[in-house]
Amino acid sequence: MLTIDQATHDAIIAHAREDHPDEACGIVAGPIGSDLPARFIPMLNAAMSPTFYEFDSGDLLKLYRDMDDRDEEPVVVYHSHTSTEAYPSRTDIDLAGEPGAHYVLVSTREGADLGGPVDFRSYRIVNGEVTEEEVRVVEAYTDVAATQEKADH
Repeated sequence: MLTIDQATHDAIIAHAREDHPDEACGIVAGPIGSDLPARFIPMLNAAMSPTFYEFDSGDLLKLYRDMDDRDEEPVVVYHSHTSTEAYPSRTDIDLAGEPGAHYVLVSTREGADLGGPVDFRSYRIVNGEVTEEEVRVVEAYTDVAATQEKADH
């Protein structure tokens, strides 16, 4: 299950709407081993395409160096689909190189780019196998700790 705070969830959707009709893309980094999407990092779609996204290799190298310096890893890798459902394409699956990450897709089709309902879904993609997972949006991560504490007692 992906647990994500409301502000980050909303920022991903805003980025997808802003870049429409091109696909938007980015990463949400978090402390290594935490599975906590904490730092929202919108990226430029170097392909500038409505049907494909590509991280700029120079920007990606800088980002990975920065995450290393901060003891972070990519917790969420996200992008948008502008005219299809929020489900990984064959290309998305082939390019999924972070087996520990949540792959979030946002569909901005059918007016979602203009404020209509957005399809926001998360997947695990490991060795070409796609598994959809539940998305839980919380107000803040303190909600997660409190919920976990109650469950433990």
